[in-house]
Amino acid sequence: MKVLVVGAAGQLGQALVAKFAGEHDVTPAARREVDLSDHRALRAFVMDRKPAAVINCAAYTNVDAAEDEQELALDVNAFAVRTLARATTELDAVLVHYSTDFVFSGTATSPYTEDDLPEPQSVYAQSKLLGEWIAADNPRHYVLRVESLFGGPKARSSVDKIADAVRAGQQAPVFADRIVSPSFADDVVAATGHLLRSGAPAGLYHCVNTGFGTWLDVGREIARLLDRPETTLKPVSVRDVKLRAPRPRYAALSNAKLARAGYAMPSWQDALQRYLSRRRAS
Repeated sequence: MKVLVVGAAGQLGQALVAKFAGEHDVTPAARREVDLSDHRALRAFVMDRKPAAVINCAAYTNVDAAEDEQELALDVNAFAVRTLARATTELDAVLVHYSTDFVFSGTATSPYTEDDLPEPQSVYAQSKLLGEWIAADNPRHYVLRVESLFGGPKARSSVDKIADAVRAGQQAPVFADRIVSPSFADDVVAATGHLLRSGAPAGLYHCVNTGFGTWLDVGREIARLLDRPETTLKPVSVRDVKLRAPRPRYAALSNAKLARAGYAMPSWQDALQRYLSRRRAS
């Protein structure tokens, strides 16, 4: 399959290009190849290459800065998606787009499903939800919600920061009251590949590792896997940290729909073990 990967220099984009290169005819497109804010150029770039699938890994992800950079957040997270949706529809190509748990308010008490009503609480979240709706203009779309992404060549995630601090014996602040379902980039890439190969029904899917826990739970598992004491973990509360934009306190997502489509995501504990083992080996 001829695949165009937009946002190929990012965390997920690099992981996806590396994995897909052995199975597909992949064209990676980073910012130096195409400017997402130049919609005419972006359209021409897609139409010229005539891919069978466009996978959009590009995103504006600075949650707090988006409160002040609203136009930029909307341009990247929504309006660029509109250009991709229109171009891929004309080409009868598949559009894969990634979204976030931030589209929810975070007031639930059980994992959110794809049928739950989004209630974005920040500009970033609003821009991502708008991008979801726009991506769906292409009848052959997959929108995959991921969260707390870790893995890939760029070791800059929250998981990496906790692991680095724990390994060095330094204090690692972790939220004791924010519940998440972390997503390992390798598993997100594998699930994306499955959807494309299998011809699963188009639509919205939650693509997170199975299960959920607080960031303190995640930190404890990291300490256990690294054989380090938990004493370096410093539990903190979301309410005690001054953040420009609100975060959903309860952000667990159910991936049952993805499982029904034929891809069962491994547990987040299993994903952590695989990722930290690879980091150790490298």
